Amino acid sequence: MREKVTLNYQPSTIKDKLSQVLLVFLILFSFSSSAVAATIQERIQQYPQWNSKPSVQLAQGDLEYPEWMAGTWNVESTLIEKIAPLAPDIVSPGFEDNDDYIDKAIAFQVRFGKEYFTPPTGLLSVFKSSQPIVVADRGFNGQNIAETYLGEDNVYRVKTDPDNPNQQITFLRGERKLISKVTGRSREMPSDKEFIATEVTQQLFRSPERLYLNEVETTSDYHLLDSGNIEAEQITAIYLSPQDPDYFTAGDRPVALYRYHLSLNTRKSLTLNK
Repeated sequence: MREKVTLNYQPSTIKDKLSQVLLVFLILFSFSSSAVAATIQERIQQYPQWNSKPSVQLAQGDLEYPEWMAGTWNVESTLIEKIAPLAPDIVSPGFEDNDDYIDKAIAFQVRFGKEYFTPPTGLLSVFKSSQPIVVADRGFNGQNIAETYLGEDNVYRVKTDPDNPNQQITFLRGERKLISKVTGRSREMPSDKEFIATEVTQQLFRSPERLYLNEVETTSDYHLLDSGNIEAEQITAIYLSPQDPDYFTAGDRPVALYRYHLSLNTRKSLTLNK
């Protein structure tokens, strides 16, 4: 079934919907060394008891994926749970609107490969290898996910900085844009068939009417089933920015948690939700 989501620019809905756009590949905060979990795997096991931000490293270069993730994948993403840990005192705007996505498989395509790797430049080239690694095609992935969740007519284009894969701009209808910068990340491979990654992203939504800044953590646990099938659990956590009046009340605790189940397949043809 093909579905087009009408983009509503009311402040009560746009904030969390734009966070959904970056659920597979992007996403902010200042990294913190105060997180309780020593590893990403332990952090996932503690979910939803997340009372601090994750411990990550400064994002330099791009996120390296295992070789078995190279290729173009049909994805079905299903929101299976959403939690407002600080409710009723603090509830993220648009949180209730995401009830529409519960248990609904959303289909889109993503791709990964060495051909999308950008060699490091400047001072970064001294510390980072220029040997190609498997990375996400962030522009392609971002465009597909944005169009799927917001509707093709509402997304003009997604532009990734050619010199820095951690910076991206999504241009939207009505002179609006979402500016995203990955500031921290961490990765683990507990086995040759499991890959876990956390990315922290700073998001700035800019419109003629207002600016809105938030922080997003995306933690993904991928499992290779066979050469053409991957399953993953993904958790997106929304944090308040220092500009929010409730920032000091929330502290390092998330105001919204979203848990997804992802199915990635290279063979079957999906009916995309656009």
